[in-house]
Amino acid sequence: MQRIYFDNAATTPLDPEVLEAMMPYLTEKFGNPSSIYSYGRETRLAIEQARKSVAKNLGAKPAEIFFTSGGTESSNTILNSAIIDLGCTHIISSPIEHHATLHTVTHLAKLHAVRLSFVEILPNGHIDMAHLATLLAENSDKTIVSIMHANNEIGNMIDIEAVGQLCRQHQAYFHSDTVQTVGHFPFELSKLPVDFITGAGHKFHGPKGVGILYINENVKISPLVHGGSQERNMRAGTENLYGIVGFAKALELATEKHQEESSYIQSLKQYMYDQLIAHIPGVSFNGDPFGSSLYTLLSVNFPKNEKTEMILFNLDMHHVCASGGSACSSGAQQGSHVINALNKGTEIVTIRFSFSKQNTKEEIDQVVAALLTMLN
Repeated sequence: MQRIYFDNAATTPLDPEVLEAMMPYLTEKFGNPSSIYSYGRETRLAIEQARKSVAKNLGAKPAEIFFTSGGTESSNTILNSAIIDLGCTHIISSPIEHHATLHTVTHLAKLHAVRLSFVEILPNGHIDMAHLATLLAENSDKTIVSIMHANNEIGNMIDIEAVGQLCRQHQAYFHSDTVQTVGHFPFELSKLPVDFITGAGHKFHGPKGVGILYINENVKISPLVHGGSQERNMRAGTENLYGIVGFAKALELATEKHQEESSYIQSLKQYMYDQLIAHIPGVSFNGDPFGSSLYTLLSVNFPKNEKTEMILFNLDMHHVCASGGSACSSGAQQGSHVINALNKGTEIVTIRFSFSKQNTKEEIDQVVAALLTMLN
C-alpha cells in the first residue's frame, strides 16, 4: 500500500515549482548576499525581490517583512521585544496556543515578573471575546495580546479583525501566530489592526527552516539575534538565501491558486467528515469544523477502548500519516494541552487529519476502510 499523507498541518511536501525556483541558489548562485562584489549583489537582489513579492501577496510594505528561520523564532522575537523594547508588563494569551507561544509567554512571565493572563475558551474551542474584553479593560498595564489566528490542533479561527479592534480600543499591542493561515488565506495587512504576524514556508509547500515576521511600520523593536546587520539590523546571520526564494515562490503560487485549491481541500474535509459519520460509530469532532475553521484540518475523536488506544500506531502500520494532536510534540506521551483545555475528558482518542492539494477522495476511502479494519 502506498503511503497516505494526512499530516499537512505539520508540514507539506515541497512544490516542484518551488524547488525549481530554489535550484539556481542551491547551485551556481551561491554568493553571500552581504558581499559587495557582483556575485553577492546578485543574491542580495534575489532576497529583496522575494521580500517585495511576499509583501505584495500579504498586502504589506516590503520594509515590514523580515525573514527568519520560521514561526517559532518570529514569535519569540516579538514576545521578547514586547517586554524589553515596548515596556509591556502584561501578556494576554490563550491556553490553546502553539507551544512556540505558550512556552515563551510562561518563560517570559517568570523571567521578567510580568503579569500573564489567559483568555477563557468556549466549549466549541473559540476564545471568549467577552472575557478578552474584560481582561483588557480591568487594568491599565501596557499589554501585548498574543492569540493565534488558527489553532493547529482543532482548526478554530479567531476573527482577527475583531480581536485587533479590541486591542486598539485598549491601546494594547496585538501579535497573532498566523503560521497555519499564511499561504492558506488572503491577507491585506495594511487594513488589519494587527502589529505582528508570523509565517512558515513549510506549511504551504515551501521549504523548511524559513519563515517571516511582519512588524507594522509604526512599531520599532530590537533584534532577538545579534551579531550582524542582516535583515536591516533585525536578524543577524547569513541569510537562508534559497529558503527565502522558496518561501516567496510558494506564497506566490498559493495566492494565485487560492480559490481553486481551497475549494478542493474543503471538499476533501467535508468528504472525510461525511464518511466517518457514515461508517464509524461513536465518532465526534473537536472545535467548530464547518464554522470559523481551517479548511485543511479535521480533529476527530474516537471512543477510548482497547482498539482505539493504538489507533495512531495502527494507522502507521497501514502507511497512513496522521497526528495525535500537535505535530511538534509527536511521540510525547503527555496528553494534548489543547484537547485538555476543551474539557473533553480522558475517554476519547483524538486524531488530527490534515489535507493538501495533493490528497484525493480515494485516499480518504482507503483510510476509512483501514479504520474499519482496525476498529471492528
